[in-house]
Amino acid sequence: MKVLVTGSSEGIGKAIALKFLNEGHNVIGIDLNPSSINHNSYTHIQGDICDKNLLEIQGVEILINNAGVQESGKDIDVNLKGTISITEKYGIQEKIKSIVFIASASATTGAEFPEYVASKGGVVAYMKNVALRISKYGATSNSISAGGVTTKLNQHILDDPDLWKQVLNETLLNKWASPEEIADFTYFISVINKSMTGQDIFIDNGEALKSNFIW
Repeated sequence: MKVLVTGSSEGIGKAIALKFLNEGHNVIGIDLNPSSINHNSYTHIQGDICDKNLLEIQGVEILINNAGVQESGKDIDVNLKGTISITEKYGIQEKIKSIVFIASASATTGAEFPEYVASKGGVVAYMKNVALRISKYGATSNSISAGGVTTKLNQHILDDPDLWKQVLNETLLNKWASPEEIADFTYFISVINKSMTGQDIFIDNGEALKSNFIW
């Protein structure tokens, strides 16, 4: 299938692109940065998801909205408005089979930076709107709300033993997800899944559930 992945140069986006390539799909990546992916079935577009003049790409069957920023001063413009722009341009059409939005656990818990939280909460709401609109094509729309993920964005935590211990103690399973694990979930809900739509999948190692009962 023809798969479009935004934010494909590193982290979760790169892991998703590689997962689809390894499963035999044709992948197009969009990212502000160049890509290190070297594969015959991969095409890279160096561009901004907020750019209304991105190249026309016909017949996208799976769209993975992963690109985003955090505490940038442009979180709502990029994470929400840019995601809407990409989806309207490439996803709302008769060839589409699945759209996945990489949101954040903070969209539910509210436990991060204000504009980031607002942008990801908007993404989850927009995902449901998209599910309603692409159902006529027999297509699904879902989001993944990840908690902590071991990516470059969180390198300052991964490199600090004290911070790392603190954040792991906030989870039930005493771990964070890897980009590859998020990629596996993404593949499942976009390719294998045929019946679930309009749902936000929470992958946070039990962080939101963590509580201490005092009697």
